[in-house]
Amino acid sequence: MTTLPESEMRSIRGRDIGLILQSPMSSLNPALKIGTQMYETWRAHQPGSRKQCTPRFLEILHSLNLDADEKFLNRKPAQLSVGQAQRVLIAMAVLHRPSLLLADECTSSLDLITQKEVLNIFRQLSRDMGTGILFISHDLLAVSSLCHRIAILRSGQLVEVGLTREILKRPSQPYTQQLANALPVPESSQQ
Repeated sequence: MTTLPESEMRSIRGRDIGLILQSPMSSLNPALKIGTQMYETWRAHQPGSRKQCTPRFLEILHSLNLDADEKFLNRKPAQLSVGQAQRVLIAMAVLHRPSLLLADECTSSLDLITQKEVLNIFRQLSRDMGTGILFISHDLLAVSSLCHRIAILRSGQLVEVGLTREILKRPSQPYTQQLANALPVPESSQQ
């Protein structure tokens, strides 16, 4: 992929590969309404008027547990909670049903309840749409609850890769052992 011309990469981005970034409030354009941002994302790869696309936008937003309507689409990002903004970014990333979703630290700014909801959304997307998810995170609890496989990086270098449960239960590298040992242990299992 790194050798593809920019025009081909542009056609792949957003259509075949969706991206969700770490900070939902700075990832959305503060000057544009949510519906406008969703429409611009749609229009990058598909024809259709805003009026034709609106039912699809609302369907996706509802599937992500947002009580969305026309009023919601007319809001600006500052009128959303961080969790709502993150769900809007997820909706924009999956508009074209990509085969791969890159989720970069996308739960780090969320409270625990919203984080759990977002992880459930990822499970649902993977199951219902067959979307592969590359979940990038420092949060090993989130990783262990979502991912079947894990790759441990240290200073940009691959340290260890394998099945998540196996790597976290029996790490073979000292750095991975340190990470696994830093995971919180529930009180009931400490007694």
